[in-house]
Amino acid sequence: MARTRSHPMELDPVWRRITDEAEAAIAAEPLLGGLVHACILHHASLEDALAYRLAQKLASGDMSEQLLREIADDAYAADPSLGQAARADITAVYDRDPACHRYIQPLLFFKGFQAVQAYRVANWLWRQGRADMAYFIQMRMSEIFSVDIHPAARVGKGIMIDHAHSIVIGETAVVGDNVSMLHSVTLGGTGKEEEDRHPKIGDGVLIGAGAKVLGNIHVGHCSRVAAGSVVLHEVPPCTTVAGVPARIVGEAGCDQPSLNMDHLFAGGAKKS
Repeated sequence: MARTRSHPMELDPVWRRITDEAEAAIAAEPLLGGLVHACILHHASLEDALAYRLAQKLASGDMSEQLLREIADDAYAADPSLGQAARADITAVYDRDPACHRYIQPLLFFKGFQAVQAYRVANWLWRQGRADMAYFIQMRMSEIFSVDIHPAARVGKGIMIDHAHSIVIGETAVVGDNVSMLHSVTLGGTGKEEEDRHPKIGDGVLIGAGAKVLGNIHVGHCSRVAAGSVVLHEVPPCTTVAGVPARIVGEAGCDQPSLNMDHLFAGGAKKS
């Protein structure tokens, strides 16, 4: 049964918009009525809808949908920041992805958004000392969404992962707020360190498709990593790096690269 939460619809504009769009979607495509009712309109809040959707996607012969639903419900009830982050994430996808025209799309269809929300539940489990259950959700995320985020990684809010295929974020990685990345991004280790070995990504960073950021290095706030780059060294704030290995090729091009989503840059590599 869906639980009533302290997010009255009139005080939650994100959830109000989602439910309004859900009604319009059914009117336009009645064959989707069952899906839309089950995933959205049968629920009292975004948290309830997310718990249902994640349980539905991640369930397997090893773990039933009902058990996963109870885990997700517990997570959202215990930690309101999970729901707040989800609202920031869904708004980020709508604002930054030109293929996203409605708020219901990430919730129903976009695996990048769904995978990040699954990670948030796994991270809550990890912080509760329930490592094995967190690992189970990580495994199912990887199998279902092709997104592998270690539950101990720290990921901020307002995250947009476009297409979200072959994403890897390691155990000691940190991702700031309002970060955008495309498919095939790796935030990995170099194999040389055993403890703090993964990248630290600042706020407002844009990471292009296929980029690899390796090692315990910092990528400064509001910087850009060009598609296909391999980043092995620190990236100063508000700069663009590109190449293999990546080098500074100029400024970031705007104040908020992750919001602007402009991957183009002019000029050659900066001489050292």
